[in-house]
Amino acid sequence: MPIPEAEPAVGRQWRRLSGKAGWGVPAHVTVLYPFIPPARIGPDTVEAIQAAVRTVPAFHCVFARIRWFDHDVVWLEPDPDAPFRALTQAVRCRFPSYLPYGGRHPGTVPHLTVCAASSFDPASMRRAAADVADELPIRASVERVRLVVETDAPGSWRTRAEFTLPEPPAW
Repeated sequence: MPIPEAEPAVGRQWRRLSGKAGWGVPAHVTVLYPFIPPARIGPDTVEAIQAAVRTVPAFHCVFARIRWFDHDVVWLEPDPDAPFRALTQAVRCRFPSYLPYGGRHPGTVPHLTVCAASSFDPASMRRAAADVADELPIRASVERVRLVVETDAPGSWRTRAEFTLPEPPAW
């Protein structure tokens, strides 16, 4: 799910420190990765994703806390996180062969990655965390989900389809 409201703070860190800055990956919260290889995604896949995301209405959230996964990933915690979990569960139910992060992290935690040790050194990660913390809280409206396909080549990430979440029920 793209989080454009976080792009100024998080994107700045990626542009400054990461070799992947030009790959076209915006600030986002992942729904399900890894996913079906791009060559195998057809209309049925797109329709199944659409049906899954229709089950969760658009929502607002706040990213107010910097968190760490061990010393490997700096991330922003969404509040509430329940709609993010619901979207992951809905898509995963439609595609049971695809586990979040390949099943490596049971109890997947919704998060917006600021930086990771695979692209940043520890001092840069601490500096990035401090810089982003100065820009919190970030208030966001989550209204859409994107199906993004990619390869390992720079610039290969692209949106294959975009899905609008339904309007929340009226109060």
